[in-house]
Amino acid sequence: MPDFATRQLPQAPDVLAPDGSEVRVLLAGRHGSMAHFRLRAGQVARAVRHRTVEEIWYVLSGHGEMWRSFAGRDETTALAAGLCLTIPAGTAFQFRASDNERLDAIAVTMPPWPGEDEAEICPGPWPPNLGP
Repeated sequence: MPDFATRQLPQAPDVLAPDGSEVRVLLAGRHGSMAHFRLRAGQVARAVRHRTVEEIWYVLSGHGEMWRSFAGRDETTALAAGLCLTIPAGTAFQFRASDNERLDAIAVTMPPWPGEDEAEICPGPWPPNLGP
């Protein structure tokens, strides 16, 4: 019999993503997981590439930009509430919040996030101001 899982969005982050953004873990199932990501105003995440997972992001609030790059194709997308985008496996990506408001998004990861070795830091278009 399937499990019925329920979780309220945590006030505090559960972890920091490999890119340095705040992560509030929501739920996971056999085929995917969901998390909430936050950058404070003016924050720029580190660029990363996921080895095996793909993601679908949905922007809840704020403004910013998302850069994605794969096989010589580079694209920068303006982020605003209501926008949904994909990050295919193997795609390098980086995101940043506008200078005057935080950026909140949720993302579905398929398959579920496998662990710390999934993301590798890579070069991106903007100097990051998060992480070590």
